Amino acid sequence: MSDTADTQDAAGRRAAIVEQIRAETGIDEAMIARLVDGFYDRVRADRLLGPVFADRISDWGPHLEQMRMFWSSVALMSGVYHGRPMPKHLPLPVDARHFDRWLELFEATAHDLCPPAAAAHFIERARRIAESLELGIAGANGVLLAKGERYLRPTEAWAPVD
Repeated sequence: MSDTADTQDAAGRRAAIVEQIRAETGIDEAMIARLVDGFYDRVRADRLLGPVFADRISDWGPHLEQMRMFWSSVALMSGVYHGRPMPKHLPLPVDARHFDRWLELFEATAHDLCPPAAAAHFIERARRIAESLELGIAGANGVLLAKGERYLRPTEAWAPVD
């Protein structure tokens, strides 16, 4: 088989998968945009997550567009996102508490804005993403997590101010 035929065959398989997911969940690009925009509205207003993002993102337009492409690739297997999320997340001052809150906000947004099948589809993938990022960040900080363990950043002990 030629490279051109292989490429066309792969494109055909991808298109079939995308259509199957769309048919089963109702997910389309408009739903992804609503989910991403609604989720990040909540993130920006959140006391725990908001400052992490505010310290790094001043122009939300490009970030939201990247996240729409990311979620299109994750949820629909569209292949439109070509970034590398892990290196961008490794330096962030986050741990299990942040990922738990991220998932809490994401799940609430998905349930509020998506039909049940779509919400379940998004949430299942979000849980995998959060777990992967938490493992990567732990490893980058010299912590090897065993199955079921969570990564908590060391915190400074409270001491009274003189």
